[in-house]
Amino acid sequence: MPSSSQESKRIVAGVLGIVLGGLGIHRFILGDTTGGILRILITVVTCGLGNLIGLIEGIIYLTKTDEDFIETYQVGKKAWF
Repeated sequence: MPSSSQESKRIVAGVLGIVLGGLGIHRFILGDTTGGILRILITVVTCGLGNLIGLIEGIIYLTKTDEDFIETYQVGKKAWF
Protein backbone atom coordinates (compact mmCIF):
# COMPACT_ATOMS: atom_id res chain seq x y z
CA MET A 1 0.00 0.00 0.00
CA PRO A 2 1.45 3.39 -0.98
CA SER A 3 2.48 5.56 1.95
CA SER A 4 1.26 8.65 0.11
CA SER A 5 -2.40 9.61 -0.09
CA GLN A 6 -2.10 9.50 -3.90
CA GLU A 7 -3.11 6.44 -5.88
CA SER A 8 -0.28 5.00 -7.94
CA LYS A 9 -0.59 5.32 -11.71
CA ARG A 10 2.37 2.96 -12.16
CA ILE A 11 0.62 0.09 -13.97
CA VAL A 12 -1.37 2.30 -16.34
CA ALA A 13 1.60 4.53 -17.17
CA GLY A 14 3.93 1.53 -17.53
CA VAL A 15 1.69 -0.40 -19.91
CA LEU A 16 0.91 2.70 -21.97
CA GLY A 17 4.61 3.55 -22.10
CA ILE A 18 5.38 0.11 -23.50
CA VAL A 19 2.47 -0.06 -25.96
CA LEU A 20 2.04 3.58 -27.03
CA GLY A 21 5.27 5.19 -25.82
CA GLY A 22 5.85 7.19 -28.97
CA LEU A 23 2.56 9.00 -28.48
CA GLY A 24 3.56 10.14 -24.98
CA ILE A 25 0.25 9.05 -23.47
CA HIS A 26 2.03 7.71 -20.37
CA ARG A 27 3.39 11.23 -19.72
CA PHE A 28 -0.07 12.80 -20.17
CA ILE A 29 -1.44 10.29 -17.60
CA LEU A 30 1.18 11.55 -15.14
CA GLY A 31 0.17 15.17 -15.77
CA ASP A 32 3.31 16.02 -17.78
CA THR A 33 1.86 17.67 -20.89
CA THR A 34 5.21 19.08 -21.99
CA GLY A 35 6.83 15.64 -21.72
CA GLY A 36 3.99 14.07 -23.70
CA ILE A 37 4.31 16.58 -26.50
CA LEU A 38 8.09 16.14 -26.54
CA ARG A 39 7.68 12.35 -26.90
CA ILE A 40 5.39 12.88 -29.90
CA LEU A 41 7.82 15.33 -31.53
CA ILE A 42 10.80 13.03 -30.93
CA THR A 43 8.91 10.11 -32.47
CA VAL A 44 7.95 12.14 -35.56
CA VAL A 45 11.45 13.60 -36.05
CA THR A 46 13.14 10.19 -35.65
CA CYS A 47 10.62 8.39 -37.89
CA GLY A 48 9.37 6.22 -35.03
CA LEU A 49 12.62 5.51 -33.18
CA GLY A 50 11.35 7.70 -30.33
CA ASN A 51 9.12 4.77 -29.36
CA LEU A 52 12.17 3.32 -27.62
CA ILE A 53 12.01 6.08 -25.01
CA GLY A 54 8.46 5.10 -24.09
CA LEU A 55 9.39 1.42 -24.02
CA ILE A 56 12.30 2.06 -21.66
CA GLU A 57 10.21 4.34 -19.43
CA GLY A 58 7.40 1.79 -19.30
CA ILE A 59 9.76 -0.96 -18.19
CA ILE A 60 11.30 1.32 -15.56
CA TYR A 61 7.85 2.26 -14.24
CA LEU A 62 6.79 -1.37 -13.90
CA THR A 63 9.97 -2.38 -12.05
CA LYS A 64 9.52 0.27 -9.33
CA THR A 65 7.42 -0.19 -6.21
CA ASP A 66 4.27 1.91 -5.89
CA GLU A 67 5.92 4.01 -3.19
CA ASP A 68 9.01 4.72 -5.31
CA PHE A 69 6.91 5.47 -8.37
CA ILE A 70 4.64 7.91 -6.55
CA GLU A 71 7.58 9.69 -4.93
CA THR A 72 9.65 9.90 -8.13
CA TYR A 73 7.10 10.50 -10.90
CA GLN A 74 3.90 11.76 -9.30
CA VAL A 75 5.23 13.88 -6.43
CA GLY A 76 8.74 14.64 -7.74
CA LYS A 77 7.56 15.05 -11.36
CA LYS A 78 10.73 13.45 -12.79
CA ALA A 79 10.54 14.00 -16.53
CA TRP A 80 13.04 11.54 -18.04
CA PHE A 81 13.76 7.94 -17.08
